[in-house]
Amino acid sequence: MTTTLDELARTGVIAVLRAPSAQSALEAVEALVAGGVTGVEVTYSTPGAPAVIAELGRRHGDAIVLGAGTITTPQQAEQAAAAGARFLVSPGTSPGVVAAMKATGLVTMSGVLTPSEVMTAVELGVDVCKLFPASLGGPAFLKALRGPFPDVVMMPTGGVSPDNVSEWVAAGALAVGAGSDLVPPAALASGDLAVVRERAAAFAAAWREVGRG
Repeated sequence: MTTTLDELARTGVIAVLRAPSAQSALEAVEALVAGGVTGVEVTYSTPGAPAVIAELGRRHGDAIVLGAGTITTPQQAEQAAAAGARFLVSPGTSPGVVAAMKATGLVTMSGVLTPSEVMTAVELGVDVCKLFPASLGGPAFLKALRGPFPDVVMMPTGGVSPDNVSEWVAAGALAVGAGSDLVPPAALASGDLAVVRERAAAFAAAWREVGRG
């Protein structure tokens, strides 16, 4: 049986979507899918995030792996689950928030940066440690963390580009999260969906090149 975690590993590239409006978020996802990126994390910094998640579920169903991000309260975790998210992501590791995310039964990811935070996240039972902001240490830092934590599933977010996807995979990433490099804020603000589609195609091609797509 294929699990959500399996699907995230197959999809590989997770678009971290911070849109200025619900409509721009919906339009951006259409461009992402057209470019070949089917992993989508709608952040709670997007206005009306639960409604956006629900609408994307109606439009795309299982054709995309849909999650909610920037979850900072238990209430947001519950809302996102009710809206149809399949995975939940918090930027940090808060016991109360992680407990609420886990209570939904969905794949749970929490943000980590230090070895101590990884240990805390593992103790709390998260499914994936989200290395964030991964740009601070790059693939070499992820590889170093994998030394003492070889069995911990990790996904970097921040500092990921089509040019270094292979480095992140070689360092041990399950998948990669990409925000502004994949969905540039300027493109969202101007409605230039062609840019989003082109960036998505570049990321999808990079994932295929490492033999994981």
